[in-house]
Amino acid sequence: MGLATDSSPSPELAAALHRLRSALARVKAELELGEVGGEQLLEGVRESLQHLGEVEDLIYRRSAVLVVDDDARLAELTARGLRRMGFDARADSGLGSLRPGEIVVFDLSLRSALDPSAVASLRAVRPIVVTGATDSASRALAGDLDASDYLVKPVELLDLAAALKRRMEEEPA
Repeated sequence: MGLATDSSPSPELAAALHRLRSALARVKAELELGEVGGEQLLEGVRESLQHLGEVEDLIYRRSAVLVVDDDARLAELTARGLRRMGFDARADSGLGSLRPGEIVVFDLSLRSALDPSAVASLRAVRPIVVTGATDSASRALAGDLDASDYLVKPVELLDLAAALKRRMEEEPA
């Protein structure tokens, strides 16, 4: 059963659906020919799931979330909790490469280690800042990053989810 809609899908959605269909068709053909090894099949499934996520992000207006914290364990626990709440979250100890539209949850203690280009990248995505600091200098640092929110650790997942939803609402449709 198809979706009843009065309008055609956006070009982004159409492109994401095409990538998903192509990846799945390739996996299907490889399975039918029996010319695929376990690793190739796994890679095809991973690619298909990635494309499915892109489609879901466009349909449900979800954004990917990158949790950057100096404590790798805390970053992973936070990302895992966000995934349980339905967010497409990953953890990292640094900014690395950001996915298009990704929302960054950034531990302010890492600010001093950023080079000017990383600061510019962070400013451009308007991060949600998390920190244990409550002083005015820390708030000023967050303001310098054009932070969309400032949360004091320990952060409750529901409060972080609310900040993420506020941030997603800022994004253009």
